[in-house]
Amino acid sequence: MGENRTRASAVRLSAACMLASGLSAGHACAQTVVSGAADASGDDAQPAAIVVNGLRSSLIDALGRRRAAVLTTETLTLEDIAKTSGANIAETLDRLPGVRLLRDATGEGVQISVRGLGSEFVRVLLNGAPLQVASDGGTNGGSRGRGVDFDLLPAEFFARVDVPKASDAAMIEGGINGTIDLRTLRPSDRPGFSLTVSGQGQYASASRKVAPRGSVLVSWSGSRFGVLAGVSALKSVQRVDGFETIGWTDANVPACGPGCLTSGDSGNGFSYAGLVPAIAGHGLVPGDKVDLVATSGLSLSQISAALLPRLARQLLLRGTRERTAAIAAVEWRPLDSLQITLDGLYAHAERDYEHLGMQWYVRNSGPGKTPQSTGGMVPISLSVDANNVVTSGLFANSAFLAEESLYNQDTRFHAVTANARWEPARTVRVDAQAGFNRSQFRREQPTFLFQTPMQSGIDVRFDNRGSAAQPVITTNRDLGDPGLGWQWSRLNIQNIRRETTTDSARIDIMLGTARLNVKAGASYERSRREIRSYDNSPAYQLAVCGPNCAGVAGSVPNGNLARYLQRVQVSDFGRLAQGPVGYTTFLAPDFAALKRDTGYQAFSDDAPLATTQVGGNPPGDIGERVLAGYGEVNAALRILGREVQAKLGLRHVATDQDVAGVALLNGDVVTIRSQRSYGAWLPSANLLARMTNRINLRFGYGRTLTRPDPSLLLPSTVFTDASAQIAAAGNPALKPYVSTNFDLGIEWYTGGIGLLSVSAFSRAIDGFTVVQADQATFASLGIPFSALSSTQQNVLNDRSFQTGIPVPQLPISLTRPINLQSLLLRGIEATWTQPLDPLAKGLGFTVSAGFLDQQSATGLVAPGVPGASAAAELFYERGPISASVRYDWNGRSVAANGPLNGLNLAQYTDPRGQLDLALIYRLPRWHDRFRFTLSVLNVGNAPLRTTLGYDNAPFSVYYPGPQVLAGFGARF
Repeated sequence: MGENRTRASAVRLSAACMLASGLSAGHACAQTVVSGAADASGDDAQPAAIVVNGLRSSLIDALGRRRAAVLTTETLTLEDIAKTSGANIAETLDRLPGVRLLRDATGEGVQISVRGLGSEFVRVLLNGAPLQVASDGGTNGGSRGRGVDFDLLPAEFFARVDVPKASDAAMIEGGINGTIDLRTLRPSDRPGFSLTVSGQGQYASASRKVAPRGSVLVSWSGSRFGVLAGVSALKSVQRVDGFETIGWTDANVPACGPGCLTSGDSGNGFSYAGLVPAIAGHGLVPGDKVDLVATSGLSLSQISAALLPRLARQLLLRGTRERTAAIAAVEWRPLDSLQITLDGLYAHAERDYEHLGMQWYVRNSGPGKTPQSTGGMVPISLSVDANNVVTSGLFANSAFLAEESLYNQDTRFHAVTANARWEPARTVRVDAQAGFNRSQFRREQPTFLFQTPMQSGIDVRFDNRGSAAQPVITTNRDLGDPGLGWQWSRLNIQNIRRETTTDSARIDIMLGTARLNVKAGASYERSRREIRSYDNSPAYQLAVCGPNCAGVAGSVPNGNLARYLQRVQVSDFGRLAQGPVGYTTFLAPDFAALKRDTGYQAFSDDAPLATTQVGGNPPGDIGERVLAGYGEVNAALRILGREVQAKLGLRHVATDQDVAGVALLNGDVVTIRSQRSYGAWLPSANLLARMTNRINLRFGYGRTLTRPDPSLLLPSTVFTDASAQIAAAGNPALKPYVSTNFDLGIEWYTGGIGLLSVSAFSRAIDGFTVVQADQATFASLGIPFSALSSTQQNVLNDRSFQTGIPVPQLPISLTRPINLQSLLLRGIEATWTQPLDPLAKGLGFTVSAGFLDQQSATGLVAPGVPGASAAAELFYERGPISASVRYDWNGRSVAANGPLNGLNLAQYTDPRGQLDLALIYRLPRWHDRFRFTLSVLNVGNAPLRTTLGYDNAPFSVYYPGPQVLAGFGARF
């Protein structure tokens, strides 16, 4: 492990390591170079001048690994990671072609997509072992499936990331479009004694606060033994201004007549007033029948199809996030032929924030006889566009909801991985590995919902005619006034616990030389995911606001509510929105006083296990045991005078799956268990032809397997929202999806860091899972009316009153996961890296672009797949200065297949581009031991936006704003 030995290994990328990899040739080379393990061959391959410092060294190193690998493999090295300012390792991966960052509402990257398909189709390995995390997808997400949340993992703990985009027989299955192998720091990455200290301040324009973060890493590496340890900490003050609608809907218009939409082909999500409310104003006579045609200026058929936001909500998220992490590693070489490594990683993250929403209450509004009935709106002077989206109008007798939730989230994660490599002879190599990781997630989430009283005289002016990201909604009343007459609408006590555990082991044996060898191996993986939801909402609501939350009884009746409410002063709300946002007033309770006077803590502590979904989490257990074995032949041949390397292999995988969930059957809580076993043969063939010293041709074929999202396997059928309009059903019979993959590429290494490459790929996926929405009746769900919350009972009764349809026959939008017959994904990727030294020494650029097309037998598509994406980076590095300007752009993609909310519309993610700047200055007089960094992220203030069907029907808009990061690093 000494410095000389490591450096000697670094310049011998041997053919043996290229051919005899456990994951891909690039992985084997990377492990050999970084760890300093003895090469399996004395033959020299292309020299990699990785002793050069800085950005160019990382580019040369990455190109050397890509050039040597039989599989197309993207690599990030230690220098790549060190020069970025990402808060976690995911934000460094965004630099790789074909890798896309999935951001939460704050703008931080949380999950990763490779070649378009979502994070659940990317297998993530930590030091070669399978990884899963129980966390909740950032601030506004939910990682209930197989996707991994990377925000737990500090970037400074990692030495290298490899992303093979094709498959071979030795690769652990699960990633249709790629595998992400994260390799943490080890002592031999920094020979001798090393102490690295870094500190950074992150200014967020949204919160106008500076968040500190820092890390300390210390290591020592000798010729036989090395140790490393480190800690990292981050604390940030977060704020997000946003706008949400939770979808769009149209009205139920009784006795509408010909040309009108019915419940079978529309949302019918609310009803207008039948009689003029008492203080509607605008010359309307209270008690008269509302003439919708006269007031709105539209025909009845137009009114029945006119689309409005279900809940037009101004959203304010604010709070704190803290993360502490620790790393430890030991390397030991007891013999020249034996190397043992032990890697450990621990992370603990806390999020404490409040979710304040002031929302125009359209969903379920209308006449009714329950305490939450609004009486219905009167539409005045409406205009609609060609898609029936309302573009302007006034809505008398509107109602508003003030929704205030507190989120207290705690995530803990630890992983231990042991690796050993034994080379008893030059033609024999044995690799063994054992891994364990465990993750625990806890969230406490009380919600207090207040409503304006019926006939409160609130007018809403709705303007959706401009080019702003959201409609402009204004009112004639001060919504932040605690004395407006606010009354109770709903209370929730809902807590979530999730835990994931993964044990794994594998062994790989190689026999042969660099020119010809065979490999065989086996792997075992046992994983378990436990989901527990706790809900004491009915008891708490009854105690606080009485039966049906009418507010005439309970510990805090409506008459006493005003003294617990307070105006939230946010004078700068929406300042990052690049346009008007409408009303900016919020109302919140005095949480401490309300919790104290209502006995909140006792109710929370005594919350019983829920039988229904809480926060998108149906309770249950999912266990899987996977046993796999493979054989592989690696050969280097001369064909027509050209060097051709081949990897031919076959993998068999057998899966035992055990799913248990709770459900209501005839009013009783029962446990439904589903056990199944399945297997698959996964052949692979990969060829690399070196046409010249600078040109490579690649071909890849393989079959890969991905198992369904665990949360979709749970058998329960539950309402997913308080409106009782949308229900979700699980499907324990979901099949795994098997993909037949083809890859074809050409690469031209133009010299130095220069590369021009084009790749084409296809993925024919059998059994791809999508969530499909259909119409069902309430009675067909099998959910007893008595099992619903009083809020859900009230809205169903009101809906029955408005429509004249009995409650059992009310239409419900039911979402259910299904296996598609087939999905074909085809794409092209192109990358060009070019030095511009003739123009200016140290100048260069990298550009990449991807184009994707997908087709299915049903017309449904894989969510999150943009049709086009591109990235461009201009960089300069000379002497002590490194600087870069980077722009990433992703095209429009389907976020969720339709129909949604009863409308035959899909949800889309808007195109988005982000501009980032980075500058590093190294102090030359200190032998580059000190560096100062400055980064500006999201320079153009790009929002995060989704829509429902049409560009002027936003589903969500978040304004994370620009961020500035400044810091230092020192290494001794």
